[in-house]
Amino acid sequence: MSEHKHGSMDISVQEKTFEGFIKFFIWVFGISAGILIFLAIFNS
Repeated sequence: MSEHKHGSMDISVQEKTFEGFIKFFIWVFGISAGILIFLAIFNS
């Protein structure tokens, strides 16, 4: 039976994917906030 050493797996692909998801959701949040602010200002 092989020994598993904690922290020895290459996770660079997973880190890049996670970073991509975070950037995507930051953009979505920013655009949504901008749209809501625009509607709040000009919808009166």
